[in-house]
Amino acid sequence: MPKKNVSPAQKTQHLVGLGLDGTDGHKRVTRGDGFTLAGGSEDTHEKMTEVVIRTTEDLARKGRSLQEADVREVQDLLKRHSERS
Repeated sequence: MPKKNVSPAQKTQHLVGLGLDGTDGHKRVTRGDGFTLAGGSEDTHEKMTEVVIRTTEDLARKGRSLQEADVREVQDLLKRHSERS
């Protein structure tokens, strides 16, 4: 089946982070505008949250949200911020 042409207004981007090292029984979920983070140990979940917050702050300074930004730009920002953690 051919792909439909999707206008930029119809396109939705949502960032999902999944931590797999949680063993303490806690269910950690953090949601924000354009992202959802789930799972992980307390430390991992905190680091994921910090990386996404720094990324969204950088984009906001440029006048864009996660949904409006180019995927490659978001990838680059996430990588840069995760290397700092």
